[in-house]
Amino acid sequence: MSLLESALTPDPDWSRGGGEIVVVDDSALEPEAGPLGTIKEFDKLPASDKISLYVVRKGDTLSEVARMFEVTVNTIVWANDLRKATDIKEGQLLVILPITGVRHTVEKGETLQGLAKKYHGDLEEIIQFNDLAPSATLAVGDVIIIPDGEVATPPTTAGAAPRVIRGGGPSYAGYYLRPIRGGTRTQGLHGYNGIALATAAGEPIYAAAAGRVIISKSSGWNGGYGNYVVIEHNNKTQTLYAHNTSNLVSVGQAVVQGQIIGYVGSTGKSTGPHVHFEIRGAKNPF
Repeated sequence: MSLLESALTPDPDWSRGGGEIVVVDDSALEPEAGPLGTIKEFDKLPASDKISLYVVRKGDTLSEVARMFEVTVNTIVWANDLRKATDIKEGQLLVILPITGVRHTVEKGETLQGLAKKYHGDLEEIIQFNDLAPSATLAVGDVIIIPDGEVATPPTTAGAAPRVIRGGGPSYAGYYLRPIRGGTRTQGLHGYNGIALATAAGEPIYAAAAGRVIISKSSGWNGGYGNYVVIEHNNKTQTLYAHNTSNLVSVGQAVVQGQIIGYVGSTGKSTGPHVHFEIRGAKNPF
């Protein structure tokens, strides 16, 4: 049986599956992943920070879909809040996130608790993501992924320039509206060219530019984003708004700049009410 191939089009044919929805140019971001966006380390870095949509076809298995997108099965399970790897059916729309977290090869004497502490990860998330039993003993050579794990950054030498995380792509001055009114930027560029804008829960979230809604998730963990919306714009970039308490728009809906698309919340992996705002394919001016 021949391997599946993903369709690389911004407007996929839902009847046959596949479809890339995010394109980032060759000026890539720093190697990092996840909505909180700490520096990551991989044995093999993903080619880009793509989010993909895939419609399950008859006979598909998660392992085949994972191999097609070069991610782990648990990455798909995690992003779509599936109870188990067999919980897919023909016609189901899957969100495929890139591999997130630190990828670690187990050495002699290491434990799950020790890895959670080393990389500042959450033990329960590590167990769930890697499909392990709480009492599992690690073997030398096992590969463990620590969701949202952090790798200690080596101290800079005297005179060395500090590492600055910047998003790749062109700068569209004046194209994007700030997604909330007022509030405070509590975290600069992180994740996939995202920033954190904190304000009171329930405050409106505004579309940064006119476009079409391509993802609207109103429940679930969703890889840490919680409730989130992705809009594709006329300049072929996308914006993402995460941790919402609720969404007001649905997939396929056209929106205008400044339209209320949801309300600020703290869903998913969030430490308080804020909107995690990403621009994919262009520099984030905020």
